[in-house]
Amino acid sequence: MGRPVARRLQAAVAILALAAATGAVLSAPEAAAAAGSATGYATQNGGTTGGAGGQTVRATTGTQIHEALCGRADSGTPIVIEVEGTINHGNTTKVSGDSCNTAAGVIELKQISNVTIVGVGSGAVFDQLGIHLREASNIIIQNVTVRNVKKSGSPTSNGGDAIGMESGVRNVWVDHTTLEASGGESEGYDGLFDMKANTQYVTLSYSILRNSGRGGLVGSSESDLSNGFITYHHNLYENIDSRAPLLRGGIAHIYNNHYVKLNESGINSRAGARAKVENNYFEDSKDVLGTFYTDEAGYWQVSGNTLDNITWSSPGGTTNPAGPDMKSTTTVDIPYTYRADTAGCVPDVVSRTAGAGKGLKVSDGNCTPQTPTPTPTDPTPGPTDPTPPIGTNLSIGAGSDGSSKAAGTSYGDLRDGNPNTYWSPAGPTGSASIKWASATSVSTVVIREAADSTGAIEAWRLLNGDTGAELTSGEGAGVISFPRTSLRKITFEITGSTGTPRIAEFETYAG
Repeated sequence: MGRPVARRLQAAVAILALAAATGAVLSAPEAAAAAGSATGYATQNGGTTGGAGGQTVRATTGTQIHEALCGRADSGTPIVIEVEGTINHGNTTKVSGDSCNTAAGVIELKQISNVTIVGVGSGAVFDQLGIHLREASNIIIQNVTVRNVKKSGSPTSNGGDAIGMESGVRNVWVDHTTLEASGGESEGYDGLFDMKANTQYVTLSYSILRNSGRGGLVGSSESDLSNGFITYHHNLYENIDSRAPLLRGGIAHIYNNHYVKLNESGINSRAGARAKVENNYFEDSKDVLGTFYTDEAGYWQVSGNTLDNITWSSPGGTTNPAGPDMKSTTTVDIPYTYRADTAGCVPDVVSRTAGAGKGLKVSDGNCTPQTPTPTPTDPTPGPTDPTPPIGTNLSIGAGSDGSSKAAGTSYGDLRDGNPNTYWSPAGPTGSASIKWASATSVSTVVIREAADSTGAIEAWRLLNGDTGAELTSGEGAGVISFPRTSLRKITFEITGSTGTPRIAEFETYAG
């Protein structure tokens, strides 16, 4: 349904005011890019819509991108930033404002949400300039090229990562991008697509990653295991030494990718990571799957892959290749629907769809490229799909307990970051708690119901578990805000429900 005339006029005035403030040139409505819809794990945890339904502005410099972010009413106001031209150090400066936290020499998406950055017109190239996401959620990056970002030498940007994410990042869709370097670490480059420090629900699709020592990682060390739920599909990895990707803990779904010239190793699953690896085409490469450079094993489920001129190292020490006879060592359940192309057509369909400037074409699941369906422009999120608050979900790594639980459920499922597991009370009412070893400041709770029981929770109370005092009360699941309180235990008490209440995630934030 279209917005009322008064709302459309208000939106138009707001867009003109933002353009005047930032110097950005507004794009005509017919020039707006059709973003399609997010896929993979980016569809979970409430979904990823970016700036859909918000203002649309045009930027031709990095400074204008920052100005557009800083010109919003607040850090969560939706915005679509259409980018054309070359973005570099010379035209990317720090901009200040209440709705942004930017820096010079990098595109900074920090402590913000609901943003789309999309290349339009003759194309968008981020030259020696990285894109950094920190404490950000609901972000789309589409149809852009990011190249030659360095961590040493001159100029440097974003720690050498083309796109890097860290610290409580949620729901990111990176699509139809070209990420490339001109060498490895000795030449000053780092990763093309890195995620660490509690980054979850990310999809990389229809993109090209090439000419780099490191394709990308999930987890910065063997102790950084709070990341996961990442999908990689229909990407080209070409002339990459290693990390295609490197997985430390978490879950990844890797399908319909074309790998060419993986020089040292490819998919490196370690430290308990689990990867579903299906219908990929591996070509002219070495050690395309396994656990490498560590004795902390990872696991994989394999099916439908094609191996074309692949060589394998002998197992031993810190080298545990999955081949030459690749067999599954785990199972991974995928919570979303998808249609995988057969591996045999992957080189052709990826060559016609992946990367910036390909018209955002996607595969139909039958090896045929097609133009995607435009994204709805005025989404109405449901009460059980709240946008996560900015910051780290403090429940990850905490403890949990509660009243009597239903058979087959677990208190730990409240805080595992997995929307497909849940805790349920033994009856229509009950309580669940998150607890910490020391006092922790909390001001926001997000209660996410399991998909098959949305709307079951009718009435609830939120309690200070240390004192029993009521923090707030209300009806229905979703985002709950209250005055910041320092406590060691917080309790969500269900006092009324229909059907069987099931809590998939009990998230806590400092605010």
